[in-house]
Amino acid sequence: MAALNFNALFFNHEISFCKVYNAESKDQLEKLLVSNRISFFIEWPEQSFWERFFGGIGSRQKVFTIHINEADTTLAKDLAEGIESIQIASA
Repeated sequence: MAALNFNALFFNHEISFCKVYNAESKDQLEKLLVSNRISFFIEWPEQSFWERFFGGIGSRQKVFTIHINEADTTLAKDLAEGIESIQIASA
């Protein structure tokens, strides 16, 4: 069986790209990333026991963190530039 040979430069270099402060902006950015073939991971905020039990009735604002590959940073910054409620992480 042949060993897999990966270019180690950008393989598995996940970075925290931005924080999104509302669900509409998250959905908009998510569609842009998918349409431009950028792989991403969304870290959802943790809910307390009572929020899960009562269905998330709390007034706490949800903050989503989006992680992408380091190689796609410049394209993703250009895509996220016009979207409200997004704070891009400084590198």
